[in-house]
Amino acid sequence: MARIKIVEVGPRDGLQNEKVLISTDTKVELVERLIAAGVTHIEAASFVSPRWVPQMADSAEVMRRVPRPAGVRYLALTPNLQGLDAALAAGVHEVAVFGSASEAFSRRNINCSIAESLERFRPVLARARDEGLKVRGYVSCAVACPYEGAIAPEAAAEVALRLHQMGCHEIAMSDTIGRGTPGTVCAMLAACLKHLPAAHLAGHYHDTFGSALANIEASIGMGLGTFDSSVAGLGGCPYAEGATGNVASEAVVARLQELGHDTGIDLTRLREAGAFIRHALLTAPRR
Repeated sequence: MARIKIVEVGPRDGLQNEKVLISTDTKVELVERLIAAGVTHIEAASFVSPRWVPQMADSAEVMRRVPRPAGVRYLALTPNLQGLDAALAAGVHEVAVFGSASEAFSRRNINCSIAESLERFRPVLARARDEGLKVRGYVSCAVACPYEGAIAPEAAAEVALRLHQMGCHEIAMSDTIGRGTPGTVCAMLAACLKHLPAAHLAGHYHDTFGSALANIEASIGMGLGTFDSSVAGLGGCPYAEGATGNVASEAVVARLQELGHDTGIDLTRLREAGAFIRHALLTAPRR
């Protein structure tokens, strides 16, 4: 079986919408525990306005304090040039931009159309390229939208293709509200694969209705080898009511092991990292 790459998004996508304030010390220790478990790709920061995402206000300090062992790569969300400058100063290895396959979701999330959002990202990708920094693209609502319902596979594929043409090396196709099934996810991926090789695609599946693991297995059958997950199943989306957390990293690694795939991650230590952050959330003050 092939090696499966896991992108751990808990420290950023997982924590940003939690209703309690997580200390910098706790965030750094979570990252340390994930590294000890063998996680090598970690979305650890978000350089956006702290007014909109207060949980991520200490991203620069987190990046200053996290360990830097060989082979570990840190990813940060950078929606604009100001965020990119901050990410470069913080020493991240890769940055990310977020698009959407849904016009309604794009307008509610970042207050612009899909086309306008892509144009906003163009200078970010150009500057990142000049700095030798890889850029990852996310396509939100690639399967379904809380406002529009089902999304046409071709609409998701078009946004993925545009991000790829702009310079994104990897496109994470996101089932933001967790309504995807193996059938709808494979239909979306089939549309994408008409334009992009599977090596440039990743699956980012929420587990709202318990289908994420089945969707990952089906995606592997379509040729994908990279998946996002969040330790302890942390995360959600403030613009998608009812969207619970990303699929839990512990569940993903366990299932992949059952299927005979290698992730390079120690499941026992990963579960310990999940227990650590769950306890921290239970004991932290509400914000």
